[in-house]
Amino acid sequence: MNVHRVTSEESPAEGFETDSKTASMAAVKVVPAPNSRLLRRFAQLRQVLRDTTMRQAGAASAPTNKKDPTRASIFFLHGEAHRSRRAAIIRFFTPKAIATRHMPVMERAAEALTAEFRAKGRGRLDELSLRLSAAVAAEIVGMTNSNIDAMARRIEGSSRATQAAKGGIWVWIAKFMQAFYGLQVFYLDVKPAIAARRKERQEDVISRLLDEGRSDQEILVECMTFGLAGMTTTREFIVVAAWHLFDNKPLRQRFLDGDDGEKMAILMEILRLEPVAGMIYRSIGEETQGLADEALPAGTRLSLHIRKANLDEADVGPDPTRLDPDRAKRLKSNGAYMSFGDGEHFCPGWQVALGETRVFLDKLLRVPGIRLTKPPDMGWDPPMLQSYVLRNAIIECDRG
Repeated sequence: MNVHRVTSEESPAEGFETDSKTASMAAVKVVPAPNSRLLRRFAQLRQVLRDTTMRQAGAASAPTNKKDPTRASIFFLHGEAHRSRRAAIIRFFTPKAIATRHMPVMERAAEALTAEFRAKGRGRLDELSLRLSAAVAAEIVGMTNSNIDAMARRIEGSSRATQAAKGGIWVWIAKFMQAFYGLQVFYLDVKPAIAARRKERQEDVISRLLDEGRSDQEILVECMTFGLAGMTTTREFIVVAAWHLFDNKPLRQRFLDGDDGEKMAILMEILRLEPVAGMIYRSIGEETQGLADEALPAGTRLSLHIRKANLDEADVGPDPTRLDPDRAKRLKSNGAYMSFGDGEHFCPGWQVALGETRVFLDKLLRVPGIRLTKPPDMGWDPPMLQSYVLRNAIIECDRG
């Protein structure tokens, strides 16, 4: 097992050791937004995220519309606009929906990708993971009337456009790139799906939005939202979880030998150390007490440090930088902690993301002779979530 040594504000102690793969980069890259109040304690984040007077306040450079409810991502809506949009899709993320509708898709996609990898004997883990998450997201949303792999590449292009928004002229370049890829997704993926569902409704998000009289523009926004959130973030977590399991043989064996509950506990503990979202943002709607030594006035912008909250010993217990799959069970707590947020914006697809990761890695890690021959290159996506980006991880196996 590799132990990473980090010197940063991740811990009060200088030079502390951590089992996290991404802590070294996060220590440098995850920074609060300008002119904001940084909150890092678990209890502080929970208070903010459960306060319905708080407002979403994504990174200023994020190229997205936050004001027009028909064009804004669900992540930037609040109150009735958010509740109505969320109500339209939440039924597709229930445990029953996952078990009866989505699990067969996960199983088929994971089986096909694993067989393809085994036949070739070599593959890029991030590409396999993207194709898996694209297949699952497409089924849930209803974007199933075009080539799934091509759609994944188009949505990934939009994600890269978001990463380009570094300030100055890059913001405008990012907006152009995002519009370009957005138009491609709209005409090549979303429009065919809408046309098919106007003729015959199906059990998916697009059909539900059509029943509610949503416009094509609103449907596009939701498809892009769930494409980016459901595909790209899940892809990163699959890669980092596999990286841990490749490097830690006892943990990998425990994962393979365990039942579904044991596997999920391991994945959630990895996610606690490696939350895909490093930082999220809120703006205070009304003067707030109890978050700091003094009252914070309305309009104060807050940077909520997910990674630090997930290391808060007061809530996650002793040795917070160590990977301990028994932690949540011992503390009788939600093992993901702040990795999926909290409150009304709690990630609706968290069980889908963990489920497809569990299914895929369970199949992949059983391939004879599988090995990680090149660890992933690590980059960073600064806007919005301040998340790690893992590319070019090479896996090989005995061909069969």
